[in-house]
Amino acid sequence: MIIIPARLNSSRFENKILVDILGLPMVIKTAKQVSDLDEVVIATDSQEVIKLAQEHGFKAVLTSSEHQSGTDRINEAANILNLAEDDIIINVQADEPFIETSVIEKVINRVNSVKENKEDIMIVSCYKSISSELADDPNHVKVILDEHSNAIYFSRAKIPYHRDHYENSSYNGHLGIYGFTKKSLNNFCKLSTSKLEKIEKLEQLRALDNGKNIAMVKVESKSFGIDTEQDLRNALKIFVN
Repeated sequence: MIIIPARLNSSRFENKILVDILGLPMVIKTAKQVSDLDEVVIATDSQEVIKLAQEHGFKAVLTSSEHQSGTDRINEAANILNLAEDDIIINVQADEPFIETSVIEKVINRVNSVKENKEDIMIVSCYKSISSELADDPNHVKVILDEHSNAIYFSRAKIPYHRDHYENSSYNGHLGIYGFTKKSLNNFCKLSTSKLEKIEKLEQLRALDNGKNIAMVKVESKSFGIDTEQDLRNALKIFVN
């Protein structure tokens, strides 16, 4: 199941999930983008979004307005829906209206592998190579990997620091797509919010702070999360002919 956390209020871009994207509200455009892969449910704190989802034929679940992260929100939705512990849940952010289905498929496949092989992995996510220039933007989160393609750290800062200043250095840009089993999702949400999570405002650091593993898969993608009005303008230039 794909669950889209859809909090209405956004500090950087007010009501961004309702902004028009090619004739559809952003959250609905995102839902339609991935609807061929699996059942899609929208988890929201807004009756307005519930009504909007239903008008476009999507199931929606009303969740608490107190959640501090999208993952906490989808966990509440998964519990309301009474999903089985081994069900696979993919968290697709509501601000990814141009996400490619191939990206989601890679995450789903890796979660299946973790599940089948009983690997010690709490979360599966993904990354792509980005330029040094793009890595300068704190809205584009960077991830450092170990030799097994597990995450070591995520940051809004430009990491790693290339001491020798190689020309054309590339960085690993994190995409905010997360894969869980229902059990691992519940376990993640039982963890207390961590210090680094609060500092960077990156919920995935909660897992790393608690010694849990996040497996990363490399993908090819032009998509990016729309956090600001400038992001929206840039996305429309790229994806709208």
